[in-house]
Amino acid sequence: MFVRRAALWLTWLAAALALAACADMHEPKLYDRLGGRPAIQAVVDEFVANIAADNRINQRFARTDIPKLKMHLVDQVCEASGGPCKYTGRDMPTTHKGMNVTVAEFNATGEAMLKALRRYNVPQRKTDEVMDLLGSMQNQIVGK
Repeated sequence: MFVRRAALWLTWLAAALALAACADMHEPKLYDRLGGRPAIQAVVDEFVANIAADNRINQRFARTDIPKLKMHLVDQVCEASGGPCKYTGRDMPTTHKGMNVTVAEFNATGEAMLKALRRYNVPQRKTDEVMDLLGSMQNQIVGK
């Protein structure tokens, strides 16, 4: 009796996992769930404005070509979230070489993105996914 119940339970569990895997396979890409390029552009515009207003990090961008930065950021988020864009900028270690970005500065930049996502009421799950994408770059940026 116990063996039979265990076998039924394992069969049910396997079926449930298979259904969950199928559901995930058919979930739209993060790019689409965010609203595509126009939504990413709006968040990036807000993100850059947040950086400009933050005295902890705005000096890092004082001599930056802001329109070019925005273009690269949009392409980078678009590509990383599964969209059709192609990021053509430099890789993160090369871009940040010699800058000695601190963890505090990296975190302040993350706060600027989080504030931008919240400004546009991006749901928590999508916000977490975007922040995970950005957080995955920390080792490529901090201390370089």
